[in-house]
Amino acid sequence: MKRFHLAATMLLCLVFASSTHARSPNFILILTDDHGWSQMSESMDPEVADARSLYLETPNMVRLMREGMRFTSGYSPAPLCTPTRRSILCGTSTARSGPEFKSQWIPKDHATIPKSLKESNANYRCAHFGKWGENMVSTPEECGYDRSDGMTGNKTGGMPSSLGVVGSHDDGPPHFIDNEDPKRTSSITTRAIEFMDDQVKADLPFFVQVSYYAQHLSVVTSAKTLEKYGAKGVPDRRYPPAWAAMLDELDAGVGRLVDTVTKLGIEKNTYIFFTADNGGRGSIPGGDDELPPTNLPLTGAKHSLYEGGIRVPFVARGPNIPAGSVCRVPVVGYDFLPTFLDLAGGDVSRLSDEIDGVSIRKLLVRSNKSSLARPSGAIFFHRPDKLFSAIRTNEQKLMLFWKRNGEVDRHELFDLASNPTEEGNDVSGEQADRAAALQEKLQGYLRSVDAGKPKQVVQKKRSAPGITPTNQIAPDLNR
Repeated sequence: MKRFHLAATMLLCLVFASSTHARSPNFILILTDDHGWSQMSESMDPEVADARSLYLETPNMVRLMREGMRFTSGYSPAPLCTPTRRSILCGTSTARSGPEFKSQWIPKDHATIPKSLKESNANYRCAHFGKWGENMVSTPEECGYDRSDGMTGNKTGGMPSSLGVVGSHDDGPPHFIDNEDPKRTSSITTRAIEFMDDQVKADLPFFVQVSYYAQHLSVVTSAKTLEKYGAKGVPDRRYPPAWAAMLDELDAGVGRLVDTVTKLGIEKNTYIFFTADNGGRGSIPGGDDELPPTNLPLTGAKHSLYEGGIRVPFVARGPNIPAGSVCRVPVVGYDFLPTFLDLAGGDVSRLSDEIDGVSIRKLLVRSNKSSLARPSGAIFFHRPDKLFSAIRTNEQKLMLFWKRNGEVDRHELFDLASNPTEEGNDVSGEQADRAAALQEKLQGYLRSVDAGKPKQVVQKKRSAPGITPTNQIAPDLNR
C-alpha cells in the first residue's frame, strides 16, 4: 500500500511538473541595429512630440507600442553592437563584460539567457537568428541555443566588402538595391517563424532572439520600397529615402513575427520585447546634413554615451501587460536575463552576483507604480577607450569624462526626467553636491567590477630632434 501511495504521489508530481512546464511562457526578443529612440513614426514618449519622424512609416512597431508598454527611458547597454549583445546575453553591464568589440569575457563560461531558461524548465527550446556579433568568441550553441545562424557578423548582413565595394562605406554608392532579400530581413524572419511553429507543434516553450541587421550600414533596400519613399519627397531628418525604405522593410519583418503569434494561437502565453543594440547613427550615406539631426531631440549618436547613443526603442507586449501603457522607470538591455527567468518561474535570487540586471516584471504590470530594487540604484555605462562613463538614476544622469592617464577630467549632470535633450542643459554647477555623489557612486561601481581604464598612448621614438609624432586613438570601424 505504501508503495502504491508513493507511486501515486510521484505520478502527481510529474503531472504537476508537466502542467507547470506547459504553462511556461514563450519569449520573442527583437533586436534592431543602429536604431534610434526617435526613429519611428510614433514617439516612444507621448509627452515629447518631436521624438518621432513623420517621414518614416513603422506601423508594426507602433502596433507593439499600442498593444503593450513603451519605456520612455529604455537603454542599450552600450553605444555599439557587440558589447551590447554580450551584455544582453549574460545580463552584465559592459563595465563588467567588456565595453568594446574585443573582450576577455567568454560568454559560454557564464550565465546566459538560454542556459538560465533551461535551468528553470528543461523543456525550453532556444534559437538565435540574425546578427550574433563581432568577436563574440563563443558560439550560440555553446551559449545554450538549440538553433542559430552561427557566428554571424556585420558582413553577413551587408557590409561594403560583401556588396562588391573595396574600402569603406564612403567608397561605394550611398545605397544598394537587393530585390530578393535586402539586409536578410525576410529570411531571418522566416527562420524565426519556422522555429516558433516547430515548438508550438511539439508543445514546447521557446525563446527566440531575432537580431536584425537593419538599420546598420550599408543601406540596402528593394527598388519597390525605395520608389515608395522617393515619391514622399525630402525626409525630415538627415537620412536618405533609401534608409527609410530599409526601415520600412524591417518593420514588415516585425509585423510578420507579431502576426505569427496570433496565427499560432499563443498570444496569451507569449511575451514580445522590442529594442535596439544602440542609438542611431549621426550621419548616413546619402543624407542631407542641412536637415535636422537623425536623433532629434536627443544629443549625440552611436558611439557616444550621450542619450543619442544609448537611449533606444524599448517595448514589451504580453500577458497582463496593459495595452497602451507608458513606463518612465529607466530600464536597460542587461535586465532581460533576470526578467525572462522571473517570468518563466525561475528563482532570480539564485542568480550569480555577476548579473547586473534586475527583473522588470513588476513594471510590466504596474508601470510607474512600482520601482526596481537595483542594488546600486542606478544603470551604468562605460567606454574608457573613448574617455567617458555614465550613470543613470530615475531622474538624473551624470556623464564622467576621463583624462588619458585615468584621472577624472570633468563631469556633466542632466535632469533627464524633465528634458531628454542634454546639449545646453548641464546642471552640475547648480547641483554640485548631487553631481559629486553620483560621480562617487559611479566610480565605486567601476572599482567593484574591476572595470577597464583608458588605454595609455605609447609615445613613438622621435624621428628628429624637436619633432614629436602625433599619437591618435584608432578610430572606430564603421560597424
